[in-house]
Amino acid sequence: MDTADRAGFGYGSRPGHPVCGEEAFVVVHRPDGSVWLVVTAFSRPARPLARLAGPLLPLFQRAYVRHLGRTLRRLVRRADDHH
Repeated sequence: MDTADRAGFGYGSRPGHPVCGEEAFVVVHRPDGSVWLVVTAFSRPARPLARLAGPLLPLFQRAYVRHLGRTLRRLVRRADDHH
């Protein structure tokens, strides 16, 4: 749910995807003026190849979230440069 101080979206994996799960991405504007990206995710292997990857899946997910955070910071800086 979007409010004055937060906005976000979520999605789930589609049938046939190697991993079954959901992710939520929420940007929160806090009273102190800071802005946070909150990512909540859960998943489990749904196909044999994903099961073989086992403990590596959470590492890939964390790397992806870090990549999203870096990208968001770049976009915010670029927007600030244009104001």
